[in-house]
Amino acid sequence: MTDAPTTAPADTAAAVEPPARKLGLVKAAGILGILGGIVLIVVGIVIWIAVSTQLRAENITIPDDAMAFQGQTVAGPFTAYVQADIIQHHALDASGGKTYAELAQDDPVRQTMMTASFLRASLFTSVVSFGVAVFAIGVGILSILFGWAIHRLATAPVVIKRSQGIAT
Repeated sequence: MTDAPTTAPADTAAAVEPPARKLGLVKAAGILGILGGIVLIVVGIVIWIAVSTQLRAENITIPDDAMAFQGQTVAGPFTAYVQADIIQHHALDASGGKTYAELAQDDPVRQTMMTASFLRASLFTSVVSFGVAVFAIGVGILSILFGWAIHRLATAPVVIKRSQGIAT
């Protein structure tokens, strides 16, 4: 007897077989990931449109001494940020460079500083809202990609390669 390896017939070298376990839950997780991603994208777009519409309805025009977007209506994250910045500059000019906390309680300019602070906070809240909308859209896209990959892997056939036997 010889210990030489024998080769298996060509038809037994690899076989396509169903998976040993049911993958229904994995497929469902993939589909849920895709559906969740779609919902996140839709919600992100709705948030963006709602915040933009509300800002535009205020008819805030960026003044000519702003750092950018002069004369434009505040309607997006960049214009809201620029408007908040110029409000701060104007308020500090009115107060002689002092912030709300630095002014005496009976100083009449303190009311102007408080109003400027509220306006800036509102504009920065809209900037954050735009960021959350973009984040939701980004996570939605990733969720769709991961869901698609998981579902595709769960539906892919299983290829089993058989090792070649050794004759004794």
